[in-house]
Amino acid sequence: MRLEGKKIILGITGSIAAYKAAILLRLLIKEGASVQVVITGAGKEFITPLTLSALSGKPVISEFFGANDGSWNSHVDLGLWADLMLIAPTTATSLGKMANGIADNMLVTTYMSAKCPVFIAPAMDLDMFVHPSTQKNISILKEFGNNIIEPTEGELASGLVGKGRMEEPEKIVEVLVNHFNSKKSFIFQCLYRINIGGLDGRN
Repeated sequence: MRLEGKKIILGITGSIAAYKAAILLRLLIKEGASVQVVITGAGKEFITPLTLSALSGKPVISEFFGANDGSWNSHVDLGLWADLMLIAPTTATSLGKMANGIADNMLVTTYMSAKCPVFIAPAMDLDMFVHPSTQKNISILKEFGNNIIEPTEGELASGLVGKGRMEEPEKIVEVLVNHFNSKKSFIFQCLYRINIGGLDGRN
C-alpha cells in the first residue's frame, strides 16, 4: 500500500464531478491512507455524506458545529493533522474563495489552516475554466504554493467538448503517490549527504 500511514483531507465541492470523489476516496483508502472528508453544502447536493462516511470509516465534516450534539469541528486541528490536503473536485466558486480568503465554510477555513501541501483539481465547464477570473484565481493559488492538477479535455456535463473535466481518480492518486515518493527521496538524499560528510570529516 503506497500511501500507508498518510493522513489526507479530501475536500469536495459542489460539482457534478463529485461522484468521482467516491471513487477517489475508495482508491486512497485502498492504498492505505487515512482520509477525512470535508464537504461543502453544495457538495452534499451531488453526493451524500452517508456514502462518503461508509467508504472512509469516519464521519464526514461539513459544518462548523456537529448537527447532533453541537460539538465544534476544529479546522485548526484538521490542518495540523493532515499530511496532505486534496480538493477534488474544485468549483470556480471555491477557487475564488480560496484565492481571496473568503472563509465562509468549513472547507475553506480548513484549507487556510492547512500546514501541509495542498492539491487542487478543478472541475467546471470550459467557458468557466478559461474565464479570466478563474485563470487569475488559479494563478494566485499557484503563487501561494498550491499544486494544481489540471483538468482534462473531453465531453462536459453541458454537452460541450473542451477542457474542464476533473482528472480521473486513478491519475490523481498517482500524483499523490509521486509527491510522497519525491519527498521521501529528497529526505534520503539529504541523509546520505550528511552521512557522507560525516565519514569524510566534513560538516
